[in-house]
Amino acid sequence: MNLRIRNLSMILLTATLAAPAFAQSGADTYKAKCATCHGPDGLAATPAGKAMKVPSFKTPELVKASDADLIAATKSGKGKMPAYNGKLTDAQIKEVVAYIRTVQKSK
Repeated sequence: MNLRIRNLSMILLTATLAAPAFAQSGADTYKAKCATCHGPDGLAATPAGKAMKVPSFKTPELVKASDADLIAATKSGKGKMPAYNGKLTDAQIKEVVAYIRTVQKSK
């Protein structure tokens, strides 16, 4: 096998194996920090979400929002949502955003 192809194969395999780990840790952080308001399904149909008029992650506006926008909102807070800068690491915030993207795709 060509060395270049073998190296590319190893990179792709590593990335594929790492993705579930990021999704799992993002899911854990989401459940601990976000689900109370945003709900386990991202619909914000929880008592806290309804009371604070939290938008669903499945609204067209939030589906179209860039990862950078979601990261900024998580770090700085938005509306009644508290800022998580200093409470979560940058890596945790990125993992949560990656998890939110999977929630947005689910039915």
